[in-house]
Amino acid sequence: MFGLQQFDTDGASVLTDRELRRRWARFHDSIRMVSGNVLQRTIGRMLGEDTVRYRIARFFGRPLLIGLRRLRGTEKPDRPSVEKLNVALDAYFPFNYRPQPVAEPEVAEDQLADVATFSIDESSDSASAVDALNQLVLKSHATWVFLVDENVVPRDRDRAVRVLLDAALEDDDVIFADESGPNAHTPILKSAAVAPHTLLSYNLVGRPALVRRRTLEDIGVFSTDAGWAFEHDAYLRLSEAGARFHHVAQILPAGQAPIAFERSHIDDDTLRVVDAALERRGWSATTEVGDFAGLVRWRVEAPEPHPSIDIIIPTRDRVDLVRQCIDAIEQKSTYDNYDIIILDNDSKDPETLAYFASCKYRVVPCPGPFNYAHIVNRGINHSSADYVLTLNNDTIVVTPDWLERMVGLASLPDVGIVGGCLLDQDGQREHESIVIAPYPQHLRTDSNYHHHDRFTAATRDVAAVTGAVQLVRREFWQSLGGMDEQLRVTMNDVDICLRSQMAGRFVVYAPEVQLYHHVSSSRGTLDPLEDRNRFIRRWDIFGSFQDPYFPESLLLLGEKIYYRFR
Repeated sequence: MFGLQQFDTDGASVLTDRELRRRWARFHDSIRMVSGNVLQRTIGRMLGEDTVRYRIARFFGRPLLIGLRRLRGTEKPDRPSVEKLNVALDAYFPFNYRPQPVAEPEVAEDQLADVATFSIDESSDSASAVDALNQLVLKSHATWVFLVDENVVPRDRDRAVRVLLDAALEDDDVIFADESGPNAHTPILKSAAVAPHTLLSYNLVGRPALVRRRTLEDIGVFSTDAGWAFEHDAYLRLSEAGARFHHVAQILPAGQAPIAFERSHIDDDTLRVVDAALERRGWSATTEVGDFAGLVRWRVEAPEPHPSIDIIIPTRDRVDLVRQCIDAIEQKSTYDNYDIIILDNDSKDPETLAYFASCKYRVVPCPGPFNYAHIVNRGINHSSADYVLTLNNDTIVVTPDWLERMVGLASLPDVGIVGGCLLDQDGQREHESIVIAPYPQHLRTDSNYHHHDRFTAATRDVAAVTGAVQLVRREFWQSLGGMDEQLRVTMNDVDICLRSQMAGRFVVYAPEVQLYHHVSSSRGTLDPLEDRNRFIRRWDIFGSFQDPYFPESLLLLGEKIYYRFR
């Protein structure tokens, strides 16, 4: 799916130890260069990474730094509102982004003549405007259709067309680019993949875009019933028809008109086209407007009768966490067909053992050194439920209908794994999917993604979700061979998500499913380099791997999002 490839299989070239070390060094150096002060960067180079001197300095230095911060009274600030985050016009996101002129490639005149440009007046009646547009499209003999707001100056329109044409491939049906948006300080950056579940949430294609006229005619051109969401509707139908979308990672002029970002202009029409798309798919679902103009919250109803779900909870002692986790499941959950399997990894504490002996749920012994993948696989092998959900013992359910929401998504024929949003003890978001840009990290709008937008708020396709809360059809899990037990502690959850996509099933993040998570309360800070290196070799991380669902022009380095200038 979208070019994913494993590089540790027979016949694939294996990354050498020397190249692996070079990639790590380059990655750590890139983080140092954009974080901390000069002294911190210098000390970082002297200590190196994963060295004895680094670990000694971290062991003694980290508590000292924490103590100093407490003495200075530096606490987490209140989370700013969406409105405050998005009206700070003097704040750039990504923070290193500054608008730059677009280089205009040379394009042959005959290619330019093969583009039919149509100006749109979105202050007029939508049905009349779309009907007139369709008549012009059907009369045209051009290869490409290019829609543009009537207020865009010809120079900007022509520049966008030239860049898109220059990137066009023979089998492209839609070629689209990033755009400046209504606030020039926060451009609208897009992913390489136009993934189907994200596209249900909002029009992630937008403008500027070239659409192949013949492909557009094959789906019946634009719908007059779609109102001002007629382009979103067309992209949904093109996606259903298997059209090929091609993203150009440049911020081009001739984007969507300012009125397209007004709720009164777009919300009702967007709801209508998404409802129609869900109906075409035969999915029983409900929709409502989201937090931003043009964003839809859609929810697939759980199948009836409700399929069985086994909640798999690994633990070693920590009965306080286990009891708290299970109590929250029992008290909050509204789902009526779940069971719990506790996976005991050599618990010794008498109170824990007494709890297991009196517990009404199954307890499966999982003896031996800590190997999360092995423990989870063993637990799922003891399940006969329709679905299984891996759950950390240090989580607390917040959303009452969390299981209904997750199993509704997981029941879709093209979905493999579903995850949710994790909150820390202060209610700050600590997990909103895992992005690989260039290394797997948790996306967190309360810390490393300092911007609230349609992308982060959407039910969307993602590279991976954390194993702290993953729901999957049990038979599909077993068809994948379960988690890779050679990834003993870390990256096993990301790895199985990528393998799910190689098997043709999407991984979907559900933002409305929320749980508290006391991070690393169980396994502590275990994070073996061996696991990370195996994962890097398998997926060519820091090399050819590109997260298809994260905006192509963004890098996540340390605790900040950076713009990738090209």
